[in-house]
Amino acid sequence: MRTLIFTGKGGVGKTSVAAATALRAADLGIRTLVMSTDPAHSLADSLDLEGPLGPEPVQIAPNLHALEVSIHHDIESNWGIVREHFAQLMAEQGVEGILADEMSILPGMEEAFPLIRIKTHKDQGDYDLLVIDCAPTGETLRLLSAPETFKWAINMLRGAEKFVIKPLLRPMGKLNPALGKMIAPTEVYDAVDDMFAQMVGVTEALTNPLETSVRLVMNPEKMVIKESQRALTYLSMYGMTVDTVVVNKILPVDQDSGYLNHWKDVQQRYLQDVEHSFTPLPIYHVPYYAEEVVGLDKLRAMSRDIYGDADPTEIVYKESPMDLAKLDDGTYRIKIKLPFADVNQLDLFQNGDELVIQIGDFRRIMTLPVSLAGQEAGQAEMEGDWLIVPFYAVDRVST
Repeated sequence: MRTLIFTGKGGVGKTSVAAATALRAADLGIRTLVMSTDPAHSLADSLDLEGPLGPEPVQIAPNLHALEVSIHHDIESNWGIVREHFAQLMAEQGVEGILADEMSILPGMEEAFPLIRIKTHKDQGDYDLLVIDCAPTGETLRLLSAPETFKWAINMLRGAEKFVIKPLLRPMGKLNPALGKMIAPTEVYDAVDDMFAQMVGVTEALTNPLETSVRLVMNPEKMVIKESQRALTYLSMYGMTVDTVVVNKILPVDQDSGYLNHWKDVQQRYLQDVEHSFTPLPIYHVPYYAEEVVGLDKLRAMSRDIYGDADPTEIVYKESPMDLAKLDDGTYRIKIKLPFADVNQLDLFQNGDELVIQIGDFRRIMTLPVSLAGQEAGQAEMEGDWLIVPFYAVDRVST
């Protein structure tokens, strides 16, 4: 199953571009599901539906289904028994209502459920293409880092159960009924294990450029371009492949736009900046339409302006932003592409079998492959857009 993730600064038109892409694919006979993960959903409005979409797929057109993710629905469906246990535990301590529900949600859980849907549909084989209309850039980055965050939280919970609850608290709980009520029943940990199992393979699917591509949607404006550059840096840090840049709302150069003529000239200068900044990524231009892009007919017109007669699912750029290689001298090195990265904000350190990369407020905890077991990271350096991290045997590092 091919997955296309659309993101960008709020208001750039990513929902319209995502919906147009999904509709174009469906018209080509590709079984397509378009899914909104933005808490402020607008996908139903873009498709010009009378009411909101639900959390389960609804057919919109031949070969096209759509849904809008509901976190509350997903938590109740996948995490209900755990939530009930925590709610009961909190109630006994005098904490009730919304606060008790909030305390039952592990870090990364809200972002993890939409990603689990990706794996579910991939395993079921019910669609050929999944188009994801993401929230604005910051929320998208939290979404894509969710597998690592959620796995950390699950491991912490499981570690507490293995080393504290089973050997210490469970025997004491048999003697103390009040303490026994605080200990989660076995089915709670079964639900935790089930969630962990569902997350297995999500990161691999997201970082495989033959399966998943991110498409950046932007307008020819300075602030939007700067945010898109930062997004490309962070997406590369998480191992995601961006294969297309879509520049939306471009004023026509061959028409008199009245008081917007000056803004049209500004846009043309910024379009040159986009070309210089994002090459060799393919860059698609979308005009500023006289009417808002709402409904299937107008979405089809937008899809023709973006893709022409081409298949929108085509992989147009597939250079992976991450590469691991064994060198001739037997050492290893990891290359991570970080375009536009500010080296003054870059921090890197190794913690056991994990490599921690942080740029500004965003951090990636990358589990190192087995081939690097017993090796430690050496002095990292930037070569152009690439961060080079060498790895050596422990005895060689110490000498």
